[in-house]
Amino acid sequence: MPLDAATIDAALQDRPRWSLADGKLHATFTFDDFVGAFGFMSRAALLAERADHHPEWSNVYAKVEVALVTHSAGGVTQKDLDLAAELDALVE
Repeated sequence: MPLDAATIDAALQDRPRWSLADGKLHATFTFDDFVGAFGFMSRAALLAERADHHPEWSNVYAKVEVALVTHSAGGVTQKDLDLAAELDALVE
């Protein structure tokens, strides 16, 4: 079941990199170079596969843009918030 906007906003207080737009969580991760960005994506892919929850993302050189939404639920769910926290932990 999708979370309501107030619940999402409260959860994002601990995730300043993330915002809610167009019904999805969005974040941009910036690295020193392409290798750093690609390494992040490789580690993130393993987390996503383990959770069976896959991000929408794009990479241009040192920047990775990520969007999270649970398509089967029709919105942002706890799975998205959990994956956002795991992605943040990869770079902290």
